[in-house]
Amino acid sequence: MSQIPLFELKNAPGIKIPAIGLGCWSGLTDEEHNAGKAWMLTALQNGYRHMDTAHGYGTEHSVGNAIRESGIPREEIFVTTKLPSHHHGRVKESLEESLKRAGFEYYDLYLMHWPQAFVFRNDDPNPLREDGNYDVVDHPDVNETWADMEKLLETGKVKAIGISNFSVKTLTQLLKTAKVTPAVNQVEIHPHQNQNELKELCDSKGIVLTAYSPSGYAPVREDPAVVAIAKKHNVSPAQVSLAWHLSRGIVAVPKSIKVEHQRANLLELPKLDEEDIATLGTLHKNAHYCGYPGPKDRVLGWTYEQMGW
Repeated sequence: MSQIPLFELKNAPGIKIPAIGLGCWSGLTDEEHNAGKAWMLTALQNGYRHMDTAHGYGTEHSVGNAIRESGIPREEIFVTTKLPSHHHGRVKESLEESLKRAGFEYYDLYLMHWPQAFVFRNDDPNPLREDGNYDVVDHPDVNETWADMEKLLETGKVKAIGISNFSVKTLTQLLKTAKVTPAVNQVEIHPHQNQNELKELCDSKGIVLTAYSPSGYAPVREDPAVVAIAKKHNVSPAQVSLAWHLSRGIVAVPKSIKVEHQRANLLELPKLDEEDIATLGTLHKNAHYCGYPGPKDRVLGWTYEQMGW
């Protein structure tokens, strides 16, 4: 099926995660969310066995429909979804809703999508204050939300739990009270954002890092050093970045709509040599290329200092 390795989730014994998954964000409209099923299905048909979705992506139903239409047994596919910020105070209920949308009995991995919690108001996923900023609340904080997520493991409706967009600062705060160490931390990682300090902490705690936006958008794909390595191996710059993630023991979940890109990302990654890996390791710029709605000096209502960025 695929040459992609499986990484063991050290904090969820017996569970392994495919090192390349399909990022299932599909735009902002219902039409785009529904259209995602078609390219999710082709990914499954081409060997993908790891699907990464979220409440906030609006594609949980499309992932479920694609899996059922593929005919591949549910237990052969690793599926991740995420708890949204406006549901930090209703963890159990939010999981049930995510299961119902997808038509699943369980998720393999359930992540706290962001450390910040929004006010719960009319189930609005983007509650804003009058100044246009997100309506962030102090409680539940990450420790309280994580305690509720830990209880989900007893239900059998999630196989493992983890976090997303946690920095050294916010992860350290969570670990102060955690009874279960997160299995995964999913963050933006690419050659311009290598997350070395965070990786060191996660490695020391047995936490597997997953990279979203793993090819780093145009700034990385057009970086002369990345382009040179791509030419050397006769592959795309995106494939170079994905191979670099695997060399570091990092899971990557690129979004790929076109079949040729899906196959290239899964089946045709180059084997980087030590020189390639060393070169890619010098490109860090502490760059966050993902755009976030709201004021430019904030990330979903928090300052960069609060995020630990």
